[in-house]
Amino acid sequence: MIIGHIGARKGSKGVPGKNFRDICGKPLIDWSLDQLFESKRVDAVVVSTDSEEIYAHAVAKGALEIGLRPAHLATDTAGKWNVWQHALEEAEKHVGPASAFLDLDCTSPLRIEEDIDQALDLFFAQKPDMVMSCCDARKNPYFNLVEPDETGALHVSKPLPGGVVARQQAPVVYEHAASTYVVDPAYLKQAQALFEGRVIPYVMPASRCLDIDEEFDFRLVKLLMQEQLNG
Repeated sequence: MIIGHIGARKGSKGVPGKNFRDICGKPLIDWSLDQLFESKRVDAVVVSTDSEEIYAHAVAKGALEIGLRPAHLATDTAGKWNVWQHALEEAEKHVGPASAFLDLDCTSPLRIEEDIDQALDLFFAQKPDMVMSCCDARKNPYFNLVEPDETGALHVSKPLPGGVVARQQAPVVYEHAASTYVVDPAYLKQAQALFEGRVIPYVMPASRCLDIDEEFDFRLVKLLMQEQLNG
């Protein structure tokens, strides 16, 4: 039993109402929600939201009726982990125990079906506590990320003995891409935070990992989606 999940608050400081805002012909949430419904591997879909409009929309499309998320999970400071725990608990009341909890972030709509399948394949093959989408980091703390010391002078964030003079010499670093996650339900129920267990990367192209957090991001993602739709 694979439960597909999307979390979508009605509020957003960076892009007000972004999760239900139209992008390329349908609400932003639908680019991810439709992927869950179209996947032959997802058995049930649940949407966690504090928006009556988004909730009614999701249920009408076939999402489980779990009600609106509790108020303490609808704030700016509410963590993704606790939202997942609540959604899993409510979903299992309807469909029984899950073998995997698949979360798609609706603010990262550029993933493709192949990303979902490969993340699931990795999860079932490697059996980690969680698979987390990542992309190769564009900046590396061992090489070209710097931070000031107490005098204001800059230093490499993570210096190595002898230094790193070429990017290729630096250890591999990934960016956490808020796109696609596959979580072991048992781990989700008992852990208190994301990185307590064995979390492994599903590496995606950076071009499919863009996350809408500001108005500029919305414009950029819309442009890339238009290119995709036009082939």
